[in-house]
Amino acid sequence: MSIHINSKKDEIAETVLMPGDPKRAKWIAENFLNNAELVNTVRGNHGYTGITPQGERITIQASNMGMPTLSIYAEELITKYGVKCLMRLGSCGALNAETKLRQIFLAISSGSDSALNFKHFGLTTYAPTANFELLLQAYQAAKKLGISVEVGTNFATDDFYDLTDQWKVFAEFGVKTIEMESAALYTIAARYKIQALSINTVSDNLVTGEKLSSDEREKTFTDMVKIALAM
Repeated sequence: MSIHINSKKDEIAETVLMPGDPKRAKWIAENFLNNAELVNTVRGNHGYTGITPQGERITIQASNMGMPTLSIYAEELITKYGVKCLMRLGSCGALNAETKLRQIFLAISSGSDSALNFKHFGLTTYAPTANFELLLQAYQAAKKLGISVEVGTNFATDDFYDLTDQWKVFAEFGVKTIEMESAALYTIAARYKIQALSINTVSDNLVTGEKLSSDEREKTFTDMVKIALAM
């Protein structure tokens, strides 16, 4: 067991899907896995392990919101449970008017304003990136399933309510989405030399002002789950 995960070591699979919302983790486990068992209950940030339709053992562990929180779970899953592959299944905001709600987005890389990377690298810029094999597998799985998918650069921020509109600068340079976790996920994965990928569903558009409800974000993001389980 670790501080934030009270699972036994053999209860966590080598591949872990990490939705932000604990309720989404429960929804995925109940609707997409066979024989899913609750294996973590600490702080209500539930984790489940079950069998995919293809017969693979997999764990769903909620990361909650933000890079500091995701970093805790990623670190413990890797160092205490030997996890080899982490895939975020989250929501993101679109930074251009053309990208529609519910669009699936695969983050090649993720810039960030987080102090976490400043702590590691100082004023030097670090470019956290996805694992290419996972990215390619996800892209090919989406095409095979007939699911529309976009691929590009993400911006991960610590500030959900950004009063400076900093995202507009990133949009000018072709960054397509914004969320709060991917840069930390990719940085930690690089440090421990494991595979990582951020698969996100567009839940709101910062340009048009369109957005999905909390209930829709919890229970209707089926396409990204199908992609992850088909890889």
